[in-house]
Amino acid sequence: MSQTFTIDGRVIPFAEGQTILQAASAAGIFIPHLCHHPDFKPHGSCKLCTVKVNGRHAASCTMRAMAGMAVESDTGEINGERRALTQMLFVEGNHFCPSCEVSGNCQLQATAYHLGMMSPHYDHFFPNRAVDASHPDFLLDFNRCILCSLCVRASRDVDGKNVFALSGRGINTHLIVNARSGQLADTNFSAADKAAQVCPVGVILRKRRGFAVPIGERTYDRKPIGEMVEATGESLP
Repeated sequence: MSQTFTIDGRVIPFAEGQTILQAASAAGIFIPHLCHHPDFKPHGSCKLCTVKVNGRHAASCTMRAMAGMAVESDTGEINGERRALTQMLFVEGNHFCPSCEVSGNCQLQATAYHLGMMSPHYDHFFPNRAVDASHPDFLLDFNRCILCSLCVRASRDVDGKNVFALSGRGINTHLIVNARSGQLADTNFSAADKAAQVCPVGVILRKRRGFAVPIGERTYDRKPIGEMVEATGESLP
């Protein structure tokens, strides 16, 4: 028998072992997130899905649902904190949406729209990041990496290849390719890999396919990100 808790006053049923994010998504409630994927174990790295549980902050992707808990999510305070985190992600990398091949299909961009982000607010870091075009079918644009580690977990846990990894600490953390040369061409990465499909931004790009979908027909042109979970009843990747 399912139990219940509340999100912003709405009663939400949940099954034993479900997280707040999983239960909310199943009920058609969108909680912004970037590092979460329904196929992977919860990670809790981006903190965008942070909510208040009985008055205390918690990551909804890792916090197990419990009967009777009162969760606040869609509030001015929480969304303001999420907006600040999103602004930081924009300035820590090189995100120039109008010229990006993934514009309109980018979860970071769509989340920024959802949260009403009108400017980056903070000073841009403009990091000097390389582009790896060595692979015959894929290009890696590290400028757009938000360190969600989805490609790392997909390659390790699903593909069994360990193509990607995060290296460094703190502000120097960055995505790398696990090859002596550091080049994607020197790995067994392929289009069939789960890691080729999970990037929420524009780091892992198929070559010869840029700007293939016209404006108006892209994923988040058709429906804003906050409405997509309501249509599917599932958490977005």
